[in-house]
Parts: sequence; C-alpha cells; structure tokens
Amino acid sequence: MVQYQSTRGHKETLSFQDVILSGLAPDKGLYLPDSLYIENLNHLTEEDLSYEDFVKTIFIALDKETAKYVDDLSLYSGFENSPEPVLKDLNDSTVVMELFHGPTKSFKDYALQPLGAIADKRLNELGERGLVLVATSGDTGSAAIQAVKDSDNIDIVVLHPAGKISEYQRKQMTSVIKDNVFNIAVEGSYDDCQRIAKEILSENPFDRRIISLNSINWLRVMGQVSYYVWLTKQFTAPINVAIPSGNFGNAYSAWFGRSHGLKINQIMCTTNVNDVLKRFIDSGILEPQTTLPSVAPSMDIQIPSSLERLIFDLDNNSSNFYESLKENNKASLSEKSIEKLQHVFSSQTFDDEDIKDEIKLLNEKFKIVFDPHTVTSLRMALDTNTNLPTVAVATASPEKFSNVISPIINDFSEVNIENDEDFMVIDANKDNIVESIKAKFA
Repeated sequence: MVQYQSTRGHKETLSFQDVILSGLAPDKGLYLPDSLYIENLNHLTEEDLSYEDFVKTIFIALDKETAKYVDDLSLYSGFENSPEPVLKDLNDSTVVMELFHGPTKSFKDYALQPLGAIADKRLNELGERGLVLVATSGDTGSAAIQAVKDSDNIDIVVLHPAGKISEYQRKQMTSVIKDNVFNIAVEGSYDDCQRIAKEILSENPFDRRIISLNSINWLRVMGQVSYYVWLTKQFTAPINVAIPSGNFGNAYSAWFGRSHGLKINQIMCTTNVNDVLKRFIDSGILEPQTTLPSVAPSMDIQIPSSLERLIFDLDNNSSNFYESLKENNKASLSEKSIEKLQHVFSSQTFDDEDIKDEIKLLNEKFKIVFDPHTVTSLRMALDTNTNLPTVAVATASPEKFSNVISPIINDFSEVNIENDEDFMVIDANKDNIVESIKAKFA
C-alpha cells in the first residue's frame, strides 16, 4: 500500500483515504507518496479508453486504493464536452496543448474537478461536512468553486488578493452566489493569501474538518500528472514541455511524471516579473522579493508552495531548506541538487512589455490569440534549439484576459461577466478572516 509522508520528515504517514482531505502535515510540510508501489507510468495505454477512463487508470497506477473512489465516479462533470486536451501543431517541432476547455477556462479544472468529486465522496462516506479553504492567484479559486458548489458535504472559502487579479477572474468566483460559497478579497498579495490559508489549515480554529484544494493537496498533482501521461502517449519520441509557472504545481507534475517513466526531457518554466523561479533554477537559491502586479496575474507569486516537493525530491528532506527560508528569507540547495535541478529545468522571464509584444507577434504569425501566460511558454518553446518536439502548455483561455488583449489586438473584444457579485474585503489579518468565516458558516 502506498503511504504518504511529509516533506519535512514527520514520522506519521497517511493512507490515500486520509490524504484526500489532508492539508499541511503536522510539521507544515507537504505530503508525498512513497514511490515504491507506483507503476511505471509510461507502460499505461490509452487504447480504446476515453480520456476520463484513462485518467482513472492513471490514478489507480499511482495508488491502487483510489479504485474504490474513482471507478463509478464522474470525474469531469463540469465539462460540457470531452475533457481530452486539444493539441495544435504550430510548426514541425512546436505544439500547443490547450488545457482551458473546462468550466472556468483554465487548466486548474483538470485537477480540481476530480479532486472535488473525490473529496465529496470521501466526506459522504465519513458522514461529515467539510470546510474547503483555498488561496488563489486568479484561476484556482473559480475552479475550486465550480468543483464543489453543488456539493451537499462541502462549504468553500476562497481568498484572493484584492485588486490584483483580472475583473473576469474575480467575477468568475464572486458571481457564484450560493449558501456554501464565501469569497474574500484580501488587502494584500497572493503570498499573503497563501500564508494565511496555510496558518488556518495548520491551526484549524473551527469545530469541523478543514480541507485544502490548493496545490497543498496531493490529488492536485495526480490530476495534473494525468494530462502529462496522456500527452506523452501522443508522441513516439521524448518531448520537452514549456509551462507558465507561478506556484509550480504544473511543473512539478511534469517532473513527477518524468521521475516515473514519462518520456519528458526538458521542463521549461517561464515567469513574469515575479521571477523567483527563474532565479532559483539559475542559482539553486530561493529568495522571495516583493510581489509585483503584472498583466499575467496567475504568476504573481514569490513563494511557490509546490516547489517544496521538488526540493524534497532533490535533497531527500526539505525541513532545513525551509527553516533557512523562514529565518533568512533565503535558502540554498546543495551543489549536487543544483546540478540535478539544472539537468532538467530551465527558465526565462518576460516582463509586461515582453508579454504584450508576444501577444501581438504570435497572433500575427499564427492567427491565434493566446493569453498573457501562454505566450511566455510558447515563446520559450519556439526559441528552443532541439531536435525533440516541444509542447507549450496553454493554461488559460484568452477570454479571461481580454482586458489585456483587446487593446493589443483590434478585433478582439473585451469579455465581461455582468452577473451580480458577493464578496467581502478584509485586511490581511488571519484573525479577522477566521472570525468572518465563523460568522458566515455559523
């Protein structure tokens, strides 16, 4: 049986049914599976299977205990059409994988739809009503809400940074007005939202089970690994992947798949002006700075929480690294770990003007409108000098960022959500947020 351990060394392990509803480990680490019982993912076959059924075989390959949760469950009920990703060839060596055809037009739907369904089933099994807490830089929040808004067993609270996501992204969350949905605009950065969410998850000041649907939750990785398994099956040769990177969950999922047999060669992580990942990959040093607003807000992050799992994989423990980060606002990998990191990962940074230029240039070249995040991965993919195919991951529909795109591309109209909104603005104070949540769900 696969057991799940903390990245920071806490001795207690969890089973799959426990990890479904888990947040942080008691030592504030993230859970990772003991890989001893995980199959070689490259051996899986999608022949004669729908995408959803193939994903179920992947979940079972990652942990056989998942079978009782996924066998008779609809994993993608929010998708109007097949959830199978869309591939578009741009030239002989560059392909785009579109992951934005779900209910919120973001790649987050691919992990959160299954996670929401499985969490709901587990809570029903326990006879409990759970409280989901999510911090979002723009896309996770709406995808989490769509995944659980019709649940009989879940209330959800979403924290987003006030004024620092697009209007469309905000309204995707705040226009879902239901008794079990509570949106909070935090007067601070995404990193403030993430810090507060982690503190609340760790302390749990509520008289009920509290659950994370952020990248903290291991099932998010399982859902994202699944489309990399599917992707590698579409090619006879190994591939490179280029990924717009903020919280690092997408890039880590590619790494985890690679570590378990997938034919992925290089993983390219693009960033905006918040270039903490670029600096980390180039130097092995994680040194967060002030989070700056940008035209690609889902990457406005300085403390990428999913990076912790990679650091564990490289160093076999992340506790010393994160203790150093806490004390010094800076932490370094060993030389051996830096060598392993740079063997697989590379990165490139794009500021706002670069991004706007790329939206225009790539539209002129390919007659396709790409969102501000995807253009970064696509440009890095196009500029890569390699004999292998490179797949640029398209993480969001351009519709979500029409406020940025419409001034650049004349015939691209701004898309608005006209529905009423319901949210509360609160300062970046954990206690105030806790009291508001208690009042909402009293």
